[in-house]
Amino acid sequence: MSRPLLFLDVDGPLNPYAAQPERRPEGYTTIRATVRPGRPLRVWLNPSHGPALLALGYELCWATTWMAEANRWIGPVLGLPELPYVDFGNALLAERPDGIHWKTEAIVARAGGRPFAWVDDEQGPQDTRYVRAHHPVPALLHRVNPRIGLREPDFAVLAEFRASLPQDG
Repeated sequence: MSRPLLFLDVDGPLNPYAAQPERRPEGYTTIRATVRPGRPLRVWLNPSHGPALLALGYELCWATTWMAEANRWIGPVLGLPELPYVDFGNALLAERPDGIHWKTEAIVARAGGRPFAWVDDEQGPQDTRYVRAHHPVPALLHRVNPRIGLREPDFAVLAEFRASLPQDG
């Protein structure tokens, strides 16, 4: 059995964008990312998150609107190697009438029957129901508060879920 996947959203879990705009959270650094024409995006990142994520024992994968750009702007600041990413294609930011988040179906498809954890700030109960109905192995949908980003209790939840899974074969 291969390692479980950990799908990572950027804005919310890694970049606490909803924190007070004039108060960068302690331990974070600021980057200005020019990912589209116009004003650069202000992004707060905590360099300690990279080693902490790598230590969890998951195979990491971006699940973010940043897609491939996360490898250019986010990964290097966190000390992460280049990671695969979920290509959301036409589903990117598309609102669904059933209330399921536009990322959910693509993440389940990308998991391909492997156990996974997904950290994001926009999941809801309908996403958990969708995953349970369409993914036959363990999955953890872990919501992170976008005002504070990933914290030690979040890493503990991810480690506990990882420990509950069968060891890699």
